[in-house]
Amino acid sequence: MIEKERGKGTMMTIGFLKRLAVLAILWAGLPSLSVRAEPLDYYLVDGVTYDQTVLKPSAVFGHDIGDQPIRHDLMVSYLRQLAAASPRMSVETIGYSHEKRPILFLVVTHPDNHARIDDIRTQHLLRTDPSTAEQASGDLPVVTWINYGVHGAEASGMDAAVPALYHLAAAQGTEIERTLRESVILITAIFNPDGHSRRAGWVTSYGSNVIITDPGSEIHNRVWPGGRTNHYWFDLNRQWLLQTQPESQAWLKAWHKWKPQVSADFHEMGPESTYYFHPGVPTRKNPRIPAEARELLVDIADYHAGFMDAEKKLYFTEEAFDNYYIGKGSTYPQVNGGVGILFEAGAQMGIARESDQGLKTYANNIRVHFRTSLTTIEGARAMRPRLHAYQARFFASVPDLARDDRETAYVVAAPEDPTRLAKFAEFLDRHDIRVYSLDRDVRADGRTFGAGGLIVPLNQPQYRLIKAMFERRTEFPDRIFYDVSGWTLPLAYGLDYAALRGRIGVPLDTPAPTRPPRADMPDRAPYAYILRWSDYYAPRAVNRLLSAGVLVRTALNPITVETTAGPTAFERGAIIVSLDRQTVSEEAIYSLMTEIAEEDGLTVHMATSGRTPTPGSDLGGRNSVRDLHAPHPLIVVGDGFSAYDAGEIWHLLDKRMEIGVTLVRQSRLKSVDWNRYSHLILPGGRAAKLPKDIEKSVTRWIRGGGTLIAQRQSAVWAAKTLFAPEKKADKDGKKTETPVRLTYADKGQNDAEHIIGGAVFESRLDMSHPLGFGIVRPLLASNKNTVQPLPVPKDPYGQVAVYSDAPLLSGYASDRRVGEIKGTPMLTAERVGDGAVILFADNPNFRATYLGTEKLFLNAIFFSTAFDRARTAEDAGAEHQH
Repeated sequence: MIEKERGKGTMMTIGFLKRLAVLAILWAGLPSLSVRAEPLDYYLVDGVTYDQTVLKPSAVFGHDIGDQPIRHDLMVSYLRQLAAASPRMSVETIGYSHEKRPILFLVVTHPDNHARIDDIRTQHLLRTDPSTAEQASGDLPVVTWINYGVHGAEASGMDAAVPALYHLAAAQGTEIERTLRESVILITAIFNPDGHSRRAGWVTSYGSNVIITDPGSEIHNRVWPGGRTNHYWFDLNRQWLLQTQPESQAWLKAWHKWKPQVSADFHEMGPESTYYFHPGVPTRKNPRIPAEARELLVDIADYHAGFMDAEKKLYFTEEAFDNYYIGKGSTYPQVNGGVGILFEAGAQMGIARESDQGLKTYANNIRVHFRTSLTTIEGARAMRPRLHAYQARFFASVPDLARDDRETAYVVAAPEDPTRLAKFAEFLDRHDIRVYSLDRDVRADGRTFGAGGLIVPLNQPQYRLIKAMFERRTEFPDRIFYDVSGWTLPLAYGLDYAALRGRIGVPLDTPAPTRPPRADMPDRAPYAYILRWSDYYAPRAVNRLLSAGVLVRTALNPITVETTAGPTAFERGAIIVSLDRQTVSEEAIYSLMTEIAEEDGLTVHMATSGRTPTPGSDLGGRNSVRDLHAPHPLIVVGDGFSAYDAGEIWHLLDKRMEIGVTLVRQSRLKSVDWNRYSHLILPGGRAAKLPKDIEKSVTRWIRGGGTLIAQRQSAVWAAKTLFAPEKKADKDGKKTETPVRLTYADKGQNDAEHIIGGAVFESRLDMSHPLGFGIVRPLLASNKNTVQPLPVPKDPYGQVAVYSDAPLLSGYASDRRVGEIKGTPMLTAERVGDGAVILFADNPNFRATYLGTEKLFLNAIFFSTAFDRARTAEDAGAEHQH
């Protein structure tokens, strides 16, 4: 073993020396690739004169650009000072991150344009309304949007904002004057300040006086979760559509305020890659994007290629990256009348790093991103007449598209949960979609949608975006997807919806409320307080009560309760807070109920009696009512687990439901005091599992009353490892398959054939099970991106949700995978001793958008022991003996 290690070390040394020899040649021939810090002149454009009175970055940062990641607070200070001193710029704070860091938005244009900026914007927006699209002047400036740093780990995509803004403030001459007169340039320089700050902190912490280029150094290998995501570990470049995070909500509002014609999005990719810019793969374009948008992308790419060719730099286009999922920064603009351009530099985790392509530096990435920012601005200016005409045609075509569409509107309802419906209306409003309240019943798709629902007409400027949000698409010419292939939003929100065909027939004059209706303040209850579990914030309300020491119970059956408003019917899961057996005063309970009505938006019902008209379901029932207990969940995080999955759970419990949750890295689980926790939550992930040395401890903890909740890969692992008997190998062994020969050119499509590309799957829910409480429709939609089915539990009541016979609702999945998955469990729940094991085949909290299945996860928190295991003959015998 020692000799092998020595041999391995020798081989590594020889390889390293070879790389050093190559690097030495590169360093000698290409001084721009040196490891030293680069001065400002390294970034700036040759032949351009710069105003030397303009504030230089190093005067604020204390270091040169590319010497180290720019601290967020210093960047904010510099950009504010730069804008304050420049007549070409204005700056405002449009929002804050979770960690309260500001997000800055800069408008850059000629001073004469600044003097009439509101009029320019008003005239520009005429193009974005079908009724006025042809009225907009062709002489207006082109509106170009540039966003930097949506992924915090890709710091060159953020720091490139500094030389770009310095150039726009300080460059002099006829060329920059013309560009500024004919352009309004919108720059959001700090898209993801929390993620960038994590990345900057890591690089600074491991930074050395001598720059270390060794890829094995810690500076190039950040620990989980890295800096890509925001505070709650959300990928913000998927948030253009979903809009659940404050950062994306801030920038989308600014984007729609202007509706830019060109949007540029700057990133980093794998470290062994060269440089990429759109157009993307031709066959992987969302069908709602007009073909002309791609033609514009092809032509504007010539400006980027011109710069790259002049500097003899390697690059590629039309490969690897696509424009299918409309929630990315380079694709969303294309279903909104603009052109979106993705830029990707080969990643540079530290300051300089060896690679198979030679030395790669952080400074070089910044410089190339800066220069392609300028080619974007210049290309947009040069193509200004075409961009004006395209945007006008995009919106002017809407009435014809709507007239030719069999569908005229979508109607949406969720009478059991007005908060969830209001959240959906707010979501649509963020996308500048007009949505109205129904004031009468409407028939659609053979069903009646009652007053209080929503109606979304298709004949409006956002026609294409609405169709992309609501439609179900399962057929694709190309089955390779960079991101999810299906995202039908009303299904994700767990709403009842249908397409309306023919004449709408109802007035569209009452905009839908984007805030839940205010609940009336409750009176003091004569006997008990009752809440509906179907309300979105019911879990938050219940946790508020339990945390205060209030005894809370839930009804396992539908009940009718005598209240101060008369007999009132409640579905399963009704929350009961009696005035009996409480250790908290009646005054304190009433105060909590007023908080619940005011802050959680729940209607509080006042029961006048504990006896109900429902046989066997009185409020003090022994078998029909169960006590609830305050949850103390632990989420396992760290290597092997998906930071996205973990962050979505953390965000749901902590941010939305205000439930305290403990995050523990897998490596520290052995030292955990299990008695502190009620739930152990395992997110999904490619290597999601518990360490071998704590499996027995966890099993004992579950049998003693704990609940294990696992999803996706961790659920499959738990089912096979912790609770399934070992399977003996077949005596005959497996039959060998006849080898086949395939053409390598088809490898990409063949590899993707049986992948489930983030599709929407349907399952049928047992609504009588406590894990189904609060859900009033049996068919659920969940996001599926794994292929391994969950095993059927031994308990015949344990299949809480099962995939339907035709489960694919939207997105891509091969016939083979659909056949393997249909009829298998999506959600299982079994009692193990005094505890429970709850397994989700999918991620019920996917991107904080699947509010329908999110309810299942919260039920797993609060009702995890509110169900019993199947009785066996032994159970019956033991009971009889007792």
